[in-house]
Amino acid sequence: MERPVYLDYNATTPVDPRVLEAMLPWFTDQFGNAASSHHLFGWEAAAAVEEARRQVAHRIGAHEKELLFTSGATESNNLAIKGLFESSPDKKHLITVRTEHKALLDVAAWLETRGVSVTYLETDTEGRITADQVAGALRPDTLAVSVMWANNETGVLQPVGEIGALCRKAGVWFHTDATQAVGKVPVYVPAAHIDLLSFSAHKLYGPKGIGALYVRKGTPLALQMHGGGHERGRRSGTLNVPGIVGFGKACELADPDLSALALLRDELERGILSAVPGTRVNGSVKYRLANVSNLSFPDVDGEELLLQLSRIAVSNGSACTSASVLPSHVLKAMGISDERAHASIRFSLGRFTTPEDIRFTLRYVAGIVADLRRSS
Repeated sequence: MERPVYLDYNATTPVDPRVLEAMLPWFTDQFGNAASSHHLFGWEAAAAVEEARRQVAHRIGAHEKELLFTSGATESNNLAIKGLFESSPDKKHLITVRTEHKALLDVAAWLETRGVSVTYLETDTEGRITADQVAGALRPDTLAVSVMWANNETGVLQPVGEIGALCRKAGVWFHTDATQAVGKVPVYVPAAHIDLLSFSAHKLYGPKGIGALYVRKGTPLALQMHGGGHERGRRSGTLNVPGIVGFGKACELADPDLSALALLRDELERGILSAVPGTRVNGSVKYRLANVSNLSFPDVDGEELLLQLSRIAVSNGSACTSASVLPSHVLKAMGISDERAHASIRFSLGRFTTPEDIRFTLRYVAGIVADLRRSS
């Protein structure tokens, strides 16, 4: 069976062959536990972990001691937000955004059951908020603000630097889920005034099951994983050495200059807009990732459209909620109707996308939509 053209890089990326090559020895010959401090196998593993920690920290402009490894961005979000509020029980207010990933929104909802008040900022029709909105939501009991750097469904970028500067001045902790941003746009935590930052390896050509949380020096954080006191006492659990090595290599290889990829994305988007009447772009076209185009196709059934697009791998929302028949909460928060949200498709390109992939997808999508409209 012929494999589909893969255009779902925001869901996950393939492991780069150079990343896999770096990982392989740590499954076999160099299999030691990084916490085994009395023999060579443990020393080798510990040294590899610290080298990877330097590589990952360098990618975001952090000091290596400010970076701890987790199982992925979902765990990082949980540790960051729950850890903050459990360490500071006198403050009970969180500010976030309606278009956040469920890995953050579900944490916020859980906090509400524990007496925390959450303000959910509304975006404009392009999916963006402003620092002024954050300023207007601040209260004396505000402990933290959490704003996703780049949206996973639309690619829309938030003004993270402005929000971070505002939070630093107000004495409020600032967290960002940068899972889609790291490796795609320049990320430098000191300049953006970030206190906590979550991200994962599998969004930048590293392995699944490994992520990181940046914790700026002096940021309070209550433990969420108790055990052996790993990661400087902030996250217990045996370290995933092969995954960590792969994460480090992926960060070393990452190049946020995606200008060539943007040209392919624009070719695809312009072609579909021209060939399929009524198609609309969802989200800002000025402030977005270079590899993402979220398009809505009116006058077709969204579920049927996704089923018919069997020769390309795309999605109609977050990979974590792709089994849901509900319309995207991100698109709804932007004021998009249920019908249009249901008929929206996210195309996300990546390192191994070719011009031939784009030309095929353009012809294929235009033909499928035309067939569906005729049949309806």
